[in-house]
Amino acid sequence: MTHIINKIKKARGFIAGIIISATVFFFIHAKTADDPYFEISKNLDIYADLFKELNTYYVDPIEPGKLVKTGVDAMLEDLDPYTNYITEADIEDYRFMTTGKYGGIGASMRKKGEDIYIGDVYENSPAQKAGLHPGDMVQSIDNQEVSGKTIDDLSSLLKGTPGTQISMRIKDAYTNTVSQKLVTRGEIEISSVPYFSLIGTDNNIAYVRLTQFTQGCARQVKDAFDSLKRVQPALKGAVLDLRNNPGGLLDEAVSICNMFVDRGQLVVSTKGKIPEMDKEYKTLGNVWDKDIPLTVLVNHSSASASEIVAGTMQDLDRGVIIGERSYGKGLVQVVRQLGFNAKLKLTIARYYTPSGRCIQAIDYAHRNLDGVAGFVPDSLKLAYKTKTGRTVKSGGGVMPDVMVKDEAMSMIATALYTKNYLFDYATEYARQHPTIATASKFTITDAEFNQFAKWLENKDYSYKTETETGLDSLKRTAERENYYEASKEEFEVLKSKLSHDKKQDLLKHKEEVKHLLENEIASRYYFTRGRIAQNLQYDKDLDKALALITKPAEYNALLKPVKK
Repeated sequence: MTHIINKIKKARGFIAGIIISATVFFFIHAKTADDPYFEISKNLDIYADLFKELNTYYVDPIEPGKLVKTGVDAMLEDLDPYTNYITEADIEDYRFMTTGKYGGIGASMRKKGEDIYIGDVYENSPAQKAGLHPGDMVQSIDNQEVSGKTIDDLSSLLKGTPGTQISMRIKDAYTNTVSQKLVTRGEIEISSVPYFSLIGTDNNIAYVRLTQFTQGCARQVKDAFDSLKRVQPALKGAVLDLRNNPGGLLDEAVSICNMFVDRGQLVVSTKGKIPEMDKEYKTLGNVWDKDIPLTVLVNHSSASASEIVAGTMQDLDRGVIIGERSYGKGLVQVVRQLGFNAKLKLTIARYYTPSGRCIQAIDYAHRNLDGVAGFVPDSLKLAYKTKTGRTVKSGGGVMPDVMVKDEAMSMIATALYTKNYLFDYATEYARQHPTIATASKFTITDAEFNQFAKWLENKDYSYKTETETGLDSLKRTAERENYYEASKEEFEVLKSKLSHDKKQDLLKHKEEVKHLLENEIASRYYFTRGRIAQNLQYDKDLDKALALITKPAEYNALLKPVKK
């Protein structure tokens, strides 16, 4: 009996804040059943009563915090994927998204079966200073065995206050020796500008990669362009790479636009349900270079703030957009403080580029009967005009001025990647080669690729092609409808003809696999910047950007309306 009474007290204490808040605020405003405040107040009362009954009488103990989180997340699923409840436990992850900083060792983890390995090691991180490198097996962290743990479990063990230490038992990938490593956590800051360089035949075009819009990233971008301009004062063009950039802070996007357009220019406007959310964001600072030929690289994973920059450069005819259609996120979020250090990130407005278009591609306000939000149909996409009169459309991301299709990864390349064979062989290669060429020039020879192919011979990287998967589906349908026995022989003949040879597939997709392997190897020596530099050797988007910048007539023609 005492146990039940204590439970009731705990339940009442937990929901007291909800009940008092509902009573004080909503009952003041709720006057009739037609009043929306009455509906809110009524349902909050129901929720509080329901929670009290669950906590008191449910047969097994419940976790109030976990239950509320589940309920809130389910409620928010009916809105858009950007409106999220952030608990106190999630604050560190939220801080990383907005600042690029977190407390930890500066290494990612990779799981193979039940075993845990070091993945990427960040340059100058505590992990690197402690002698960890990719491919090392992690056996324990602070005397806790890690075999079988999830990546999230490991993340919570590795993250912590800078200056604190953790002990890791490591099996070295190069020596196969087991040792105890003491690693001092630090403040890990992932640079939003991991790579920049002079490129082109004459090294007179500035290339800058921006991976996320975190606090201060506009300063990083400007510093990168400034440093390149000091080396090469006679720059012929600039390439801003926003591919796979999910976005971030709106103010930083405005500041980056300001690098290429004069102060006082409208970059983006926002419109929400309440007038306070209606704002205009204009450039405020000095322009870095308003005349230099500019290309902006985007793909389907370029979203939000990336699309503000790309859309603004397009609307103002300031630069040529190259690549694939961007993601199409035209919504603005703010973070509101809740009780007990929790936060709510919620969508409060839509944003509009200088031409007046909203590039939001998915209509979350109007869902299908199955609850799925659909894309804005072409019939509802509105036409707008750029500064010079070019036509651009709303409702579907930023459509590039020059389309360059991103080819899908082959099945064999996908299998080699997901089964960690590219990762494992890169570790083998690094063990045997103390140094390699600079990342931007590194390649493996045909003989080295053949060594990789031989190493694969006893490895299981089986997979099914889409055609084989389709045939299996057809076979199951034929069996269900009792047609299979009559056509069994034809099925077997077709299966034999369609069956792929892994060795032949490896040769067929040699160049693709070779590039992926080179990229993984380069990261062993030159970290993230090495991956980027090495991959630029085979970059079709970048090749198109360089070709346009070196042909002013073609570049300028793309920024003018098409004559009919």
